[in-house]
Formats: sequence, structure tokens, C-alpha cells
Amino acid sequence: MSLRGLKLATQFLTRLPVPPVDDFSPRDLSRCAAWFPLIGAALGASVGLVVFAFSHRSAPLAAVLGVLAWVWLTGALHLDGLADLADALGASHRDPRRFFPVLADPHVGTFGVVSVVLLLMVKVAALSMLSNATLFAMPLILAWARLGTLAWSRWLTPLKEGAGERFAWQIPVGWIVFWTALLLVSSALIAPALCLAPFVIAAWGAWLKVRLGGMTGDCLGAGVEITEAALLLVLALTSGAVPGLL
Repeated sequence: MSLRGLKLATQFLTRLPVPPVDDFSPRDLSRCAAWFPLIGAALGASVGLVVFAFSHRSAPLAAVLGVLAWVWLTGALHLDGLADLADALGASHRDPRRFFPVLADPHVGTFGVVSVVLLLMVKVAALSMLSNATLFAMPLILAWARLGTLAWSRWLTPLKEGAGERFAWQIPVGWIVFWTALLLVSSALIAPALCLAPFVIAAWGAWLKVRLGGMTGDCLGAGVEITEAALLLVLALTSGAVPGLL
């Protein structure tokens, strides 16, 4: 990993102001993915701080503001993938040939809007259930979700050219193993329920394999959102089990 890769990954995943990296190749984009879990952890820490700052006023308000910060920091990048995938799946229910044309359509349909609204509702509800102590686990949730993109890109066949195809070029397996081990140890110490993350990641990859036969960039983005929501919900429902932080 290099600082140039960190800047490129930050530029790709967030709206944070970083010096732009303009002259990059698909190989550079693939290599910079090794930074994704670290950037996810930083985003999670930022969201956690926002929720903590307003939690003394109102838990629901803090949750809403936390989700707003979440969406702004990421530029709704992964929500866009979720909406596109939901629209494509809905439109191709009776005619599979419509999947890719609808997936490429920049307009958002009913299925996309509903999927985004429902997912944001889950995030707000789950965040409002967290105690201040469990907010320490927020960096882990977003880091796990972005580690998922590395795993899915290595595991699944790209279905078309695009971001998913570019990430599949050269993502080192060693970094996937490193981040998995680090996040498992961290989860065991901070929020043991998040040790379920590899199973959530594997389940999404298996669903893509069975349902679509591979992945696209939108599938990766949707997977990030699904993983975040699932792990956040798990954390909310088991928040009493966070050791040593109360």
C-alpha cells in the first residue's frame, strides 16, 4: 500500500477533500482497495462521533443526524448501487433480459427508492438503539462492509465492464487475510456479535453467485449497504453484550 493509493481510495469512497489523483490506471484502482477497510473505519468513527455529540439531546435525533453524516461522507455512493440493483432485479423479475439495461439506466425507479428508504429506516432505528458505549464498534461495522468489496471482487466473476471488473484485477489475497484477522480480533474485544460479519459477507456473495452468477460495481455497493445495515442491526439487538465499555 502507498499514500498515493490511500488518496485514491479516499477520493473514490468519500467526499472528503484530498489532493486529487488524476493519472491513475485500472490497476492502481484495484491496488488501492487494500485501504478500503481503513477508510471504512475512519468513516465509522466520524458517524459515531456525530451520534455521540447529539445523543444527550435525543437518541432519535442523534440517529438521524448520524445517518445524514453517513450519507454525506460517502456521497451516497453505495446507496446508488443498492437502488440500481433493486430496480434491475424488480424489472427483470419476469424478463431476465431487462436486467442489464435497467441496471445501466441512470434514473431511479420505484424499487430503488423503496429499497433506499427502507435501508435508511433500518439504520436510523438501529442507531437510535445504541448506547454511547456501543458506538465504539461503529468503525468496525463500516470497515467490515468495505472488506466485503475486496472479498466479493476476488470471489465472483465480473458480469460486465465497470468498477466491479476493475477491482477484480489485482486485489491481493494477503490484504484480505490481514484485514479479516485484524477485524475479527478487534470485534472479539469490542463487540463480539460483529464476529458474524464474515458470514454476512459470505451470504451476500453466495446470493450474488446463485442469483446473478457474478457481480458488478452496483452489486458491490449494494453489498456494502446490506452488510452495514445487517451488522448495525445485530449490534443494536445485542448491545447489552458489549464487554468492558459500559
